[in-house]
Amino acid sequence: MSLKLDINPIKAWLPSIDNPLLISGPCSLESEEQAMETAKLLAKDHRVHVYRGGVWKPRTRPGSFEGIGSIGLKWLQMVKEETGLLVGTEVANTQHTEEALKAGIDVLWIGARSTASPFVVQEIADVLKGSDAVVMIKNPVNPDAQLWMGAVERIHQAGIKNIVGIHRGFTPFSETKYRNFPNWKTFIELKRMMPNLPIICDPSHIAGKREYLLEISQKAFDMGMDGLMLESHRDPSCAMSDAAQQVTPADLGLLLDKLVVRHEYADNPDFENQLDVLRNRIDAIDSELLETLSSRVKIAKEIGQYKKENNVTALQINRWTQLMEDRVSLGQKLDLNKTFVKILFQLIHEDSVRMQTEIMDNE
Repeated sequence: MSLKLDINPIKAWLPSIDNPLLISGPCSLESEEQAMETAKLLAKDHRVHVYRGGVWKPRTRPGSFEGIGSIGLKWLQMVKEETGLLVGTEVANTQHTEEALKAGIDVLWIGARSTASPFVVQEIADVLKGSDAVVMIKNPVNPDAQLWMGAVERIHQAGIKNIVGIHRGFTPFSETKYRNFPNWKTFIELKRMMPNLPIICDPSHIAGKREYLLEISQKAFDMGMDGLMLESHRDPSCAMSDAAQQVTPADLGLLLDKLVVRHEYADNPDFENQLDVLRNRIDAIDSELLETLSSRVKIAKEIGQYKKENNVTALQINRWTQLMEDRVSLGQKLDLNKTFVKILFQLIHEDSVRMQTEIMDNE
């Protein structure tokens, strides 16, 4: 069930925008010179709308660079005055929020660690009441769409209508090539539940390495996201935080040149007609799939009853193993993704075992 909150589109607070929202700047502001030089280079590219700069940096362990502190807000004010760019920074508690609002920072974002705590989000929301700030909310560290949605609701209940979600990936449960697992389905779930919430992607924090930024950024546009937050530093090699995932302003421009922006609708008058034809075929196939699954369920129940009558266990691991091998092998011959087939039949077979167990429990 979707929840349509009264949330403004990006163009309401950024009237000049005519292409996807782009936020860029250093992971951390390190000095006035670094902040200003990076900003001036980024401002030369008309595709950049907001200059980001971390002032307070929540670190996993003490001893790491935790940001320059409140002095960085003055540098952001200078950036705004000299370049005309909107400026933004992360806030993680009430003090940060109060200082940022007082300094006239245009965009505040709530980080993944903070989003994971409803108490922290509520405290920030209480400070935001009565302001017209733009508030961006990163996904929580774990793939929990309800928790992400709850953070949006708390900020909205404070009277904030300029809200944007940021998809920055999730803590991986196993080793991946990315710093954070994209898990696009959580973004899809949030978009389904909050269809009018603008959502942008943070490829820098998903990737962790600059060589993956292009593929993730393109994927974000392919998924219909409203923009990107990409970290840029005048000299990433000497950055005091997240050096590996930042690019120079020049390299950012080259990356943007390669991206293809997708649109929800096409100018081609025949597009919708042809799309409807293809979608109708998909609908028909889906109906056949569901009818086939229904037939399979009935047979699985018959097997469960037969096992019960003969005092045989619902789960037979050898059969499960052989079934999975056979289905994955057949799926590959049919040019289906191996992981997709494996997950699909794990779900199907697990549900069959569940039904058969229920049959055995009912005397």
